[in-house]
Amino acid sequence: MKIFTAQQLKEADAITLEKQGITSNELMERAAGLVFEEIHTRLQNAEIPVKIFCGIGNNGGDGLVVGRLLLEKGYDVTIYVVNYSDQRSKDFLVNYDRVKNMTRQWPILLKSEEDFPEINTGDFIIDAIFGVGLNRPLVDWVANLVRLINKSGAFVLAIDVPSGLMADMPVEQQDAIIRANYTLSFQSAKLSFFMPDTAAFTGELQILDIGLDRDYLKDEHAVAQTIGKPEARVIYRPRNKFSHKGTFGHALMVGGSYGKMGSICLATNAALRAGAGMATAFVPACGYDIFQTAVPEAMVLTDVNNKILSHIDYDIEPTAIGFGVGVGTGEETVKAFENMLKKNSKPMVIDADGLNILSKNKDLLKLLPEGSILTPHPKELERLIGSWKNDFEKLEKARDLATEHKIILVIKGAYTFTVTSDETYINTSGNPGMATAGSGDVLTGILTALICQGYPTLTAAVLGVYLHGRAGDLAAEKLSYEGMIAGDIAAHTGAAILDLFEAEMKPTQ
Repeated sequence: MKIFTAQQLKEADAITLEKQGITSNELMERAAGLVFEEIHTRLQNAEIPVKIFCGIGNNGGDGLVVGRLLLEKGYDVTIYVVNYSDQRSKDFLVNYDRVKNMTRQWPILLKSEEDFPEINTGDFIIDAIFGVGLNRPLVDWVANLVRLINKSGAFVLAIDVPSGLMADMPVEQQDAIIRANYTLSFQSAKLSFFMPDTAAFTGELQILDIGLDRDYLKDEHAVAQTIGKPEARVIYRPRNKFSHKGTFGHALMVGGSYGKMGSICLATNAALRAGAGMATAFVPACGYDIFQTAVPEAMVLTDVNNKILSHIDYDIEPTAIGFGVGVGTGEETVKAFENMLKKNSKPMVIDADGLNILSKNKDLLKLLPEGSILTPHPKELERLIGSWKNDFEKLEKARDLATEHKIILVIKGAYTFTVTSDETYINTSGNPGMATAGSGDVLTGILTALICQGYPTLTAAVLGVYLHGRAGDLAAEKLSYEGMIAGDIAAHTGAAILDLFEAEMKPTQ
C-alpha cells in the first residue's frame, strides 16, 4: 500500500472532486459514513455514552457527520466542539448546522479548560479534533484536553489521524497526542503511523477506501510503501519443475569466532531454508566440527586461524555473500574483511559485527559492491549515520548514506524500513517474539538466499524482510512470543512462503 504525504492527499481530494463531479461535503459524507458503519458494526446499539470531540476544520466536520448518523440510530451521543480558533472550514459549518437542526440544540462549545467535560472509563470517545492537515503544536488548553482524554481510561477511536500527531512531520509534544485504541484512517496510512517514536499512538489501524481518484493514486510517487502479503505474493517467483541446485545459487556465509559459532550456523541454516541451492560457510578453524554437526547440509571452509577470521580465502564462486555475524571487530578480522572487499564484486548482505567494522572504518563503505544490503538495528544505524533528533531526520540520514554508497539499508524494528536513495518500504509482518538472540542472523541468511536465487537485491530485501517477519508470526502462533527462538524463525521460513498463497504450491511446467 502506498503512503502519501498530507499535501498529496489534499491534491487527491481536489482531483477527486473535479473528476467525480462531487462537492467536498459529499466526499466528507462518504468518508464519515464509512467511519459510522465501522463503529455501528462494532457497537450494535450498545447503551454506552459516546462523546465526540470535534475540531473546527474538516476533521471536525467528519466528527459531526458521524455524530449525526449515530444520533439517527439512537445512540447516546454528546458532541463537543473544540473552539481553538475563529476560522471554521466551510464543510464544518454545513454539518454543524445539520446537527443543530436535527437535535434542536447547539453542540457543546469548549473554549478553555473550564469547559472540559467529565470523561469516564466507560465512555466511547471519538477523536475528530485535528486531521491530516495539522502542521503545528497544539495550543496549551487543547493539549491539556488531549491529556485529559488520555488519562481517562476511556476507549478512544481516532478519525483519520490521532489528534496532535502530524502525518509526515516530527512532533515535539508527545504528551499532547491522542493515544488512540483504534484509528480509522482515510485512503492511505500515514508515515508517522510506522515511526518508532509515534507508531504507538495509532493503536489498531484500519484503512478506509473513500474512493479518491484511482489514476492519481496509481501514478503519484509515494513517500513510502507498506509491504504485506499481497505485495510479497506479487514479487515471489515460483520455481520451474526442471530447476536444479545450481539454478538457485551458492551462498557463502562468512562469520563466526570462538564462542560465537551459533550465529553463523543460524545464518547458514536460514539461507538453506530460504532456498539457496548450496551454502558454504567460511569460519575459524574452531568451528569446523561444530558446523559439520549443526548444519550438515552446508559445506565448510576454515580460516588458518583457530579462533577468529584473519585470512578470508576461498576457492568457490559464490552467487552472494553474507558477512558479519559473530566475527568480532579485532584488527586482523578488519584487515581480512578489507582484503575480501577489494577482491569481491558479488552482492553482499552485511550484519552485526560487519556493520560495526564499517562504522569504525568508514572508508570501507566505498568498497561495497553496488546494491549491497546492510541490516542495522537502531544502535548499529546510529554508529553508521550519527545521532538524530527524530525519526524523520533518521530516515533522511539513512537515505543519504544509501545514496552516497549505492546500497540498501534494512533498518530493523517493529516496522522494519528498507531504504534506498529514492524508495522506502515498510514491512508489516513480525511480532515481539522476534526480539530474541539470533533473529537478525536468520534474516541475513534469508536475504543472502534470495539474492542467490536471482532476485534483485532490493526485491530480495523487501521480500526477505516480509518472509522473516511472517515466519516469526507462524512460529509465535505455535510457541508464543516468549517461547520462540531464532531457530524457530528459520524453521518456519518455508511455511511463510506457503502462506503467501494459502494453498499447496506446485512447480511450473
